Amino acid sequence: MNPAQRALWYIESHLAEPLTLDEIAAIAGVSRFHMVRAFAAATGVPVMRYVRARRLSEAARLLAKGAPDILSLALEADYGSHEAFTRAFRDHFGLTPEAVRAATCIKHLKLQEPILMDSTMLDHLAPPRFETAKAFLVAGPAERISCDNGAIIPGLWHRFHQEVADIPARNGNVAYGVCCNSDDAGNFDYIAGVEVADFSDLPRRFGHIRIPEQRYAVFTHAGHVAAIRRTVNTIWNQWLPASGLKAADAPNFERYDETFDPATGNGGFEIWVPVKE
Repeated sequence: MNPAQRALWYIESHLAEPLTLDEIAAIAGVSRFHMVRAFAAATGVPVMRYVRARRLSEAARLLAKGAPDILSLALEADYGSHEAFTRAFRDHFGLTPEAVRAATCIKHLKLQEPILMDSTMLDHLAPPRFETAKAFLVAGPAERISCDNGAIIPGLWHRFHQEVADIPARNGNVAYGVCCNSDDAGNFDYIAGVEVADFSDLPRRFGHIRIPEQRYAVFTHAGHVAAIRRTVNTIWNQWLPASGLKAADAPNFERYDETFDPATGNGGFEIWVPVKE
């Protein structure tokens, strides 16, 4: 059972109890950082958002059946007050708990059903090579990414190809898709960039990051770029737990050299995952 599967089992079997990210990660046998990445890679949903959405969905079902005590539902969903629960419920569904109870219907609500893990991993993942990369600088168009807006990344690469000539102090023609500054909600900054010598003359519209010296497991993704999620899911939920290594809390990135064709998405590229003993 991989980390995401362990997390799903634990969440669903303890939904009415207090749950924390640390607790879920411990049950899955991985770090907080690993848990956030593995769960989002496997399901497309941040782990703690899934917990909240499942609790609110179950509360909505009970309300539609006429549950009389909203405070009890709030406490069961791990909210400390009627007000906090109502605010979260309205933000999630666009309706108050009272409105759902009065309507006695949930057909119009977008409920979070339990996720059943399907076979989204690769049948075979070629073993990685290991490299210790020296520190380097990357700059380029950047956006804050969540599981809801990950589809904007191809558009970010379109901007990159339009604006790369405006990035000063470039070193070489290799492009990097850097995932950095992640948080426990599964959000992260994505920079579609190139290596640069320094940031001193970089226009403010570009993002930038210094990637520290770090040991990496380097995987080759040979297929179309659109299939990257399956490779990433396999790395985080299958290879890494079995490797005896731990994920380092550092930027990870895709490396696109001259073999990759940005016009077609073919040609392959590398995925560099930071690891430690």
